[in-house]
Amino acid sequence: MEGRIARELGIRRAQVEATLRLLDDKNTVPFIARYRKDTTGNLDEVQIRQVAEQAERLRALESRRETILTTIKEQGALTDELAKQIAAADDLTTLEDLYAPYKPRRQTRATRAIEAGLQPVADAILQDQDAWKVARQHTSEKHYPDAEAVMGGARDIIAEEFANKPVARQFVRETLRDHGKLTVKKRRGAEIDPNFESYYDFVSRLDRIKPHQVLAIRRGENEKLLSGSIQVDDERTVRDLDRKLNNTRRNSKHVFEAIEDGYNRLLKPGVERDLRAELDEAADAHAIEVFALNLENLLMQAPLSGKRVMAIDPGYRTGCKIALVNEAGDVLGTDIIYVHDNRKERAPQQIAKLIDKHSIDVIAIGNGTASSETQQVTAQAIENTQARYAVVDEAGASVYSASDIAREELPDMDVSYRGAVSIARRLQDPLAELVKIDPRSIGVGMYQHDVDQNRLAGAVENVVVDAVNRVGVEISSASPSLLGYVSGIGPTLANRIIDYRREHGITSRQDLKKVKGIGARSFEQCAGFLRLRDGKEPLDATAIHPENYAGARAILRAASASVGDPSLAAKIEALRKSGELDNIAKKHDLGTFTLEDLLEALTRPGRDPRGDVPSPELRAKQLSMEDLEEGMKLSGTVRNVVDFGAFIDIGVKEDGLVHISKLANRFVKNPHDVVAVGDRVEVTVLSVDRKRKRIGLSMVD
Repeated sequence: MEGRIARELGIRRAQVEATLRLLDDKNTVPFIARYRKDTTGNLDEVQIRQVAEQAERLRALESRRETILTTIKEQGALTDELAKQIAAADDLTTLEDLYAPYKPRRQTRATRAIEAGLQPVADAILQDQDAWKVARQHTSEKHYPDAEAVMGGARDIIAEEFANKPVARQFVRETLRDHGKLTVKKRRGAEIDPNFESYYDFVSRLDRIKPHQVLAIRRGENEKLLSGSIQVDDERTVRDLDRKLNNTRRNSKHVFEAIEDGYNRLLKPGVERDLRAELDEAADAHAIEVFALNLENLLMQAPLSGKRVMAIDPGYRTGCKIALVNEAGDVLGTDIIYVHDNRKERAPQQIAKLIDKHSIDVIAIGNGTASSETQQVTAQAIENTQARYAVVDEAGASVYSASDIAREELPDMDVSYRGAVSIARRLQDPLAELVKIDPRSIGVGMYQHDVDQNRLAGAVENVVVDAVNRVGVEISSASPSLLGYVSGIGPTLANRIIDYRREHGITSRQDLKKVKGIGARSFEQCAGFLRLRDGKEPLDATAIHPENYAGARAILRAASASVGDPSLAAKIEALRKSGELDNIAKKHDLGTFTLEDLLEALTRPGRDPRGDVPSPELRAKQLSMEDLEEGMKLSGTVRNVVDFGAFIDIGVKEDGLVHISKLANRFVKNPHDVVAVGDRVEVTVLSVDRKRKRIGLSMVD
């Protein structure tokens, strides 16, 4: 198994073996990726999960193989040749094809014929005997009153026998996969739906259909609006199948009819279901991958720290809810403005007064209903000030508002204002705030509500866990939601840590051992990801794991420096040249990768990996759809990336679309190769459809 995984993933067998040992020993993926690099050969989180998934798949395959062998053996049908074929099967499809003839079957036309004693007639046909003579000897009044009916029953037996042959199933599967076309039409009697009109007369080869097309067709079929099937040259396929099965008998006409019937009634429908399931599974996997990648980029957006923020949750009838927060995200106050009636004229003045009263640096405006009007009055309010505004994706803010987490954090605040608080905090620290809601509520995917929800939930969980542990968590201020994603902790321990923090305070990482439920293993898994910037131990503010503190202190002593000392990098380089660094590493069992990570943490203790990402775009003026003209050049922020392009926020109510063909001056196969959620990009307006509210953009130079 280890060798196969290594070949398929392009890594060394030793790396696979080490990773599986660590996983089987209940180490978390973030811990392995960060603190066991020397053991795994520096595999990252993605590679470690791939090893785990492949191992799980192969173990499941072996379990199924054993079950099939046992079942066939119990039937007394296991031959040496069949056992060899089953042992050689390296995928589940081949394994199930071999098992098909031996599966317990429900009542079928073939089983009914066998029960009526017609197997000798089928054997006579296959053995080129006088089948009609045998048929006349096996008539029965109830189901098979004459020889013609008996011959039909015998053909049913042959049809099912051939349909269950692995070679026949494999041939039909390959034929449909290589030459089949998915043909989709509007379902008879269904109402016209503009969302599916492009699929009312749709044809695509199976090997060329796009994942988003598969997902759209499946949604249309589920809503009873579309009807799809796989089309192939059935007559030719049957003739080829007949030759494949070596039908050169005197009774070949009867056998051919049986093969044709078995193909149309049993083989093709079954294989078509399998292939549609394959298409669905591949499309699900692709959609989940797109969602996970977009979510990762969203969570890893740069925080806007050290700023006082006014957040405005736009709305028409009930007004725009305002929440004001300080640099730490604590609520300073709330208010309300109106942007759709005669009260709109007072809104800029209200905003200006709040900016002055609370020393606001930035205004965060949700991108929902009335966002454009809210941006307009905000631009007026800050016209002669240093304040700027940013448009924040508010997807999921309403989910947070009504959640238990929101009630615990803001118990005395009306639910309608909690969304504004969430918008403010999203601008200050997207990761810390977005972990409080179900990430599937965030609109950065493609058909995420149509895919396998269990697989999606697992992928989302992995993305959030990796992001939280990559950034690290400040233990003195982290919310239970954020702490719950830290390696080795989880929701229960997170709440216990919060309770301990409230009652006793936390002055070092070692205090965690006093929290009920955190034993040696839990501490090992979580300690390195928790930061304490103002604690007793300076190393607690770094990403260095406590197990390596002795080595870190030895380096600091040898360099006569402290954590974060501006001259430390130069002193470490001197230690490296003298060979002293190697001596320290050897003495304290610091491998190559561990040592380099340790040195990085000592010289840049407060580094946030999100610092390499562009900061949120801040604006002073607001555009409207009417202001846009073809050829206009603008800056924008990528809001979503899908198979056919990217949606860009350029400061108007509607996001513009950069089609995949306009992303670069070269052919682009995957939009993710060019842009990511949160990127700042320069675009040119190609088209403006004000009636349909669609904006076409280009990133081509």
